[in-house]
Amino acid sequence: MDFQLIRSDEEFEGLGGEWNELLERCSHHVPFLRHEYLQIWWKNRGGGEWPEAQLAVVAARENQRLVGIAPLFAAANREGDRALLLLGSIEVSDYLDLICPESDLAAFTSGLLRFLAGQDSIDWQVLDWFNILDSSPTLPALEAAAKWNGWEYRAEKNYHCPFIPLPGDWEAYLAQVDKKQRHEIRRKIRRLETNGTTSRWYIVADRDQLEPEARAFMDLMAKDPEKADFLTGPMRAHFMETIRCAYDQGCLQLAFLEIGGEKAAAYLSFDYLNRIWVYNSGLDRSLMDYSPGWVLLAYLLQWANENKRSEFDFMRGDEDYKYRFGAVDRFVIRAQVRRN
Repeated sequence: MDFQLIRSDEEFEGLGGEWNELLERCSHHVPFLRHEYLQIWWKNRGGGEWPEAQLAVVAARENQRLVGIAPLFAAANREGDRALLLLGSIEVSDYLDLICPESDLAAFTSGLLRFLAGQDSIDWQVLDWFNILDSSPTLPALEAAAKWNGWEYRAEKNYHCPFIPLPGDWEAYLAQVDKKQRHEIRRKIRRLETNGTTSRWYIVADRDQLEPEARAFMDLMAKDPEKADFLTGPMRAHFMETIRCAYDQGCLQLAFLEIGGEKAAAYLSFDYLNRIWVYNSGLDRSLMDYSPGWVLLAYLLQWANENKRSEFDFMRGDEDYKYRFGAVDRFVIRAQVRRN
């Protein structure tokens, strides 16, 4: 493999078509690895998370054909080490990874570490890779490559990432949920739909309404004090660009529940690879008597089953309601390689 270090935004931008074609051949394909998503992330430095960072993408080719990408940037990590991190790290991209088909991954990973060891232009002490799914073949490949070089490898569970395998039928889904929870779902939907209050739920479809709806979504998010602190000006701008991009790529699912004409709950998700990837949510707590978050989630699960989606992925976070709706656990890993 011939390895190339990409430091300029122009070279990074020029990889777009090849990048996404390679990603489509990967078993660990996730929406946060698409070129257009990561280009927005890099432009905004993750909504301001990494103001001091330098691009350090590594591409590998065999006979001129792109076979592997390490989407990296250089910055001081949380512990102050000189690190190479995955583009998308840490807060706003739930799943990250190398981009390489599994058949080439061992050779690409071992070659990548040798290549990085010989790069005097990058001052780094540690590879610090967050948000890699525990099932990713990158983890054993990285461990093996690190040990071959005599370098230290460490991996730790970082976040719970519960998900629901979907049977493709609403009643079949309900049957696999705990009996008490099944009763609660039905009761809360019935209570909202029969109490005389007007309500409706919808998925945003009109491009002309996308920006006001996106702003309304972030306003709902900001009703939670912790999320309000998170939604700085740069982060709002990043969210807006990400929402526009997902809409233009045909994978946005921005859903609202209105009660009495007021937006009561919202979910921002990606409808991608026949799965729903739940990215964030917002809730008006003044309407909590109607359980709007639960009701909208139930509607979305019903929609996902009826539209034959295979999985409903809550991504990072171990909130109790996710397990009440039948989610099972998996984790993302923080993997570190420290060279001698």
